[in-house]
Amino acid sequence: MTQVNGMWKRLAMACTLLAMPALAWAQSADPHRWQLNMGKGVTASSQHAYDAHMIALIVCIVIGIIVFGAMGYAMFKFRKSKGAVAAQFSHNTTAEIIWTVIPVLILVVMAWPATAKLIAMYDTRDAEMTVKVTGYQWMWKYEYLGEDVSFTSRLDRESDRIRQSGEKPDLVKNPHYLLDVDNQLVLPTDTKIRFVITADDVIHAWWVPALGWKQDAIPGIVNEAWTDIKEPGVYRGQCAELCGKDHGFMPIVVKAVPKAEFEQWLASKKPAPAAEPAPAAPSPETAPAEAAPANAAASASAAETPAPSAQG
Repeated sequence: MTQVNGMWKRLAMACTLLAMPALAWAQSADPHRWQLNMGKGVTASSQHAYDAHMIALIVCIVIGIIVFGAMGYAMFKFRKSKGAVAAQFSHNTTAEIIWTVIPVLILVVMAWPATAKLIAMYDTRDAEMTVKVTGYQWMWKYEYLGEDVSFTSRLDRESDRIRQSGEKPDLVKNPHYLLDVDNQLVLPTDTKIRFVITADDVIHAWWVPALGWKQDAIPGIVNEAWTDIKEPGVYRGQCAELCGKDHGFMPIVVKAVPKAEFEQWLASKKPAPAAEPAPAAPSPETAPAEAAPANAAASASAAETPAPSAQG
């Protein structure tokens, strides 16, 4: 009885594992516990990657079912206990052509959409805005090019305090331990955003799973990427390169908001315009300098002229 129960448990586990690809269609943007398949993400790039992944996964599942089904059927139907005798042959040209041509066709069918999606993922043309990302040990600097807005983003103080004190983090009190920052990267939704990514000291890698891509940040080199976030929300990531002893403490937090809200936020971050100097006060009007000497000369001449005599 125990053996039968164990067999049914193993069968149930196997069925669950086989059903996981079908359950993957309902994955959320952020990873969660016991997730087996990749998520769909919230951008066109992540959707391209997800579609290519699912095509390859379905092809592999079909091939696996056919191959293992044929093996199981052959082992059961043509077993030695039933008197089956193994076939003896050295070459079969037809079989060799079939098992060579079919895999080539499968690879071509898989490569065509994958290549098209890969080209689209690197097409940064017609971007509506550009954000420069610079990696430092151990923080990120974001610059909204053309907007005169820039700031640094590093691990939030509470997470940093917990990790340095040796205190055990509480999942309830600190649900985003080591995945929160002091300044979030705010981006608009439904906007094609171009990223130019580099580093100042060592190689880093800017990676947010929900956006669907990862790009290396290399000193002296500028790499490009783009995104267009479809759903408002907060999406988290990390540096995905071994950049030093504190490599695990370079989180990335992207906050996607509607365009109108983003414009308000961007305006609030711009420096205040410099106050214009007050105009100088007008000086009091004075008489022309030439008028004073002329009046003085006329007065002196009048004083020297003798008065007319009364006798005739």
